[in-house]
Amino acid sequence: MDHFFWRFQKACEAQHIKIDWFFPNTATHGAYHQFRIIPALKHLSLEQNFLNYIEANNVQYSYIITHFVELCTPFFKSLKRLQNSKVIAVDHNPRPLHGYPLKKRIKKRLKGWLFSRYIDQFVGVSDYTVNEILKDFGNHIRNKSLVIYNGIAIENIIVNENRKKTFPKCLVASHLRPSKGVQDLIEAVYQLPESVKYHIKIDVYGEGPYEEILKNKVNSLSLNKIFSFKGSVANLNEIYCLYDYMLQPTHMECFSLSILESLAANVPVITTPVGGNTEVVKQGRNGFIFETKNIKALAQLLEKMVKGDMYINGNTRTLIKEKFSIDTMVVNHLKLLEL
Repeated sequence: MDHFFWRFQKACEAQHIKIDWFFPNTATHGAYHQFRIIPALKHLSLEQNFLNYIEANNVQYSYIITHFVELCTPFFKSLKRLQNSKVIAVDHNPRPLHGYPLKKRIKKRLKGWLFSRYIDQFVGVSDYTVNEILKDFGNHIRNKSLVIYNGIAIENIIVNENRKKTFPKCLVASHLRPSKGVQDLIEAVYQLPESVKYHIKIDVYGEGPYEEILKNKVNSLSLNKIFSFKGSVANLNEIYCLYDYMLQPTHMECFSLSILESLAANVPVITTPVGGNTEVVKQGRNGFIFETKNIKALAQLLEKMVKGDMYINGNTRTLIKEKFSIDTMVVNHLKLLEL
């Protein structure tokens, strides 16, 4: 989201719109040194810090936009008590594969009836997200819910001009936790016939709490010649183009920026139908979809991919350039200030 925040700030400045940014901490990288950032005190939540600030400083905002803040909580009621501003809540959060437990669903629906009135506009980063917002909090908020897709800085992404049809080199770009499903990929590769298995190379970019477990799994299955863990890197935009496919066997997603980036590099994606994935990845056109957690289906797909029996011919960058650029995202978020 850094690139979006930087460009949104610049676009607002061009229209003489001033922004105060309330973050959990300070930030100085990129264009953040030009921001007016009010960091949260360590002993306070971001929400409580914001409420304390506007009350202590007697400040009134025209618009308040929240990102990565839980929806329909007492915070929004407190906010409306102190502010006459229009409140816009942007939802980026994925949901569990099989939904929330019944008790949590009931609580969310109750919160929707109690606190949705204090949010003027709900924004989901995909159709999936908006549908989940309505499922969580009730259809009564449908008329004030809309989709604004996340976008990427496509001009910074180097393009693969010569993908291999057989014996591909693949990457995974993901936070390493169980819900990202990398363990399924390891199992699927293990199931491949010996004649196929060692003709695929998979580099894993990312870190996380599941990293050591995944490394141990690769080691125990003697797949070290296939999988290589690269850690976190800051220049994935320059790296996607070195690969023929991106593999994303995720169990839960909202709207994946790594999928957008990979496709922008003309690197097809193999993924699951969770979250907003199918709003971007079209079966056989710019990637392949397999059933979530279906290791056998993934293994069969990988075998066909290695042999060249399944292959993406078209340029996958075009769709991203036309529909999912960060500039389009900024324009659509600016329109929120006109509603």
